[in-house]
Amino acid sequence: MRNIAIFGSGSGTNAENIIHFFAKSSAVRIAVVLSNKKEAGIHDRARNLGVPSFSFTLAEFREGTSIIDKLAEFNVDFIVLAGFLPLVSPVIIEAYPNSIVNIHPALLPKFGGKGMYGHYVHEAVVAAKETQTGITVHFVNERYDEGTVIFQAVCEVLPEDTVEEVEKRVHALEYEYFPRVIEQLLDDIGNGSKDMKVYQPAGGRPSRHV
Repeated sequence: MRNIAIFGSGSGTNAENIIHFFAKSSAVRIAVVLSNKKEAGIHDRARNLGVPSFSFTLAEFREGTSIIDKLAEFNVDFIVLAGFLPLVSPVIIEAYPNSIVNIHPALLPKFGGKGMYGHYVHEAVVAAKETQTGITVHFVNERYDEGTVIFQAVCEVLPEDTVEEVEKRVHALEYEYFPRVIEQLLDDIGNGSKDMKVYQPAGGRPSRHV
């Protein structure tokens, strides 16, 4: 059994989707949800689905020890960032090598880095007149959005698209693929494989994986 912790800073729609996806799994359990924001909606979503939820301060997160202790309490061996904004502490990265993944709402390396999250990413994509965008699932390292890419799924951006329309399209990719990529990644890790299954996203555009 793999025990996953989900870290989030916002409303928690991706976290809720992941919890639902693994609810009946015999191999993966969402053990705990953690957030740097006490009032974040992710807490309500987690608790409504029977998953323990806790908050922490940024000072605690930077220091790392109390976070690692909380993860150990729930036997966590894999971490998923779902709308989590702070840069992950090197202490936590060292404690969970190659076991922390994040989803970014664009095709990295484009539109990544500090301050590029959520609505800001989609605004930048539209302003740059990009013809496509999508999602990137990647391992987490000590720098924003620079960890090894695991999976990308692509959707088109039309000339007349609003920021809200692009955001909706990208959210659909997140909900469709993020849980499946996590499942496949954990299965591949368990089997000692580095190969990822290639998924075909909506719109017929090819997915990419590393």
